[in-house]
Amino acid sequence: MDKKTERPRRILVAMSGGVDSSMAAALLCEAGHDVSGVTMCFELPEAEESRRPVCCGLSAIEDARRVCRVLGIQHHVLNYGDVLQSLVVDDFVAEYSRGRTPNPCVRCNRFLKFGRLWEDAKGLGAEALATGHYASIMYNSGAGRWELRKAADRRKDQSYFLYGIPRELLPSVMFPLGAFTKEQVRAMARERSLPVAERPDSQDICFIPDGKYRDFLAAHGVVDAPGDFVDHAGKVVGRHGGVSHYTVGQREGLGIALGYPAYVYRIDPAANRVLVGPQEKLLCVGLEARELNLVSMNFFQETFEAGLKIRYNHTDIKGLVTLAESGRVQVRFLEPQRAVTPGQSVVFYDGDMLLGGAVIERSV
Repeated sequence: MDKKTERPRRILVAMSGGVDSSMAAALLCEAGHDVSGVTMCFELPEAEESRRPVCCGLSAIEDARRVCRVLGIQHHVLNYGDVLQSLVVDDFVAEYSRGRTPNPCVRCNRFLKFGRLWEDAKGLGAEALATGHYASIMYNSGAGRWELRKAADRRKDQSYFLYGIPRELLPSVMFPLGAFTKEQVRAMARERSLPVAERPDSQDICFIPDGKYRDFLAAHGVVDAPGDFVDHAGKVVGRHGGVSHYTVGQREGLGIALGYPAYVYRIDPAANRVLVGPQEKLLCVGLEARELNLVSMNFFQETFEAGLKIRYNHTDIKGLVTLAESGRVQVRFLEPQRAVTPGQSVVFYDGDMLLGGAVIERSV
């Protein structure tokens, strides 16, 4: 394996104001690179009742600026409020209105950070774009390809969120924290007296700072009508408040009593029905997905066995992956899995190497 980072490069570091991206910038400076910081401004509101900072909010911009002063590097602020809306928020709202559960962080990385931001980074003269993600990119000289790999700290590994990076961009992306644990990163930040060493991690979805999904969706025009809860035998067993309020695998907040623990196992937005049943109804033998992106595969292989993640915090499982040139994917699990959720992503691995991923369309 070869990291191919011997010579100094001009690197733009996406800085959210947190300890991870700040340490990424510090490590690259110490390695002798020509480093600048950039913070994406989304014009996001700060949640007054939240103790966690908003990623790329106003306080985050100021924190990133303070770190850049300490490091002695330039700091840029680029306004992407409209871009976030068109590339991420609009899709998030549309997916929920269709009874699906999207992952906006996946989409933000694919289309904004490693899409629009990379284009602007090149305009600023950067040769590479770095972030504070916990993952690694290396060159495999034996295979003749660049590879995206899991981080050394498996608890913090964020490769799942990064499967959308275009394969051709891998040589120009850097993840300096891939070999470290979160505890090591904070300790290194303290040693360097970085002002964000103790800054709490930001919440997952930056544009919903208070975590109130329903209020956010309603404010963005999602007003879906109440409909029927239907059990696995086809019987109407209650009324739901709108398909956007539910997700596959959900048990809490259903407001129905069936004499056994009931779970949402399917959402049918066309018929405005939410299907509920016992836990075993969550089990499925596979899935179909779309919007395939191959990352560490430099050739098209139709069917192969791989390690799979069907959600970020999911333990790796085994399955057979079948790819189609159209960007469609079929997966068959070696053992049945529960709560496969349309709108989430299936990501496939060979050991710790991320091969690719796609957006889940439906379970089978």
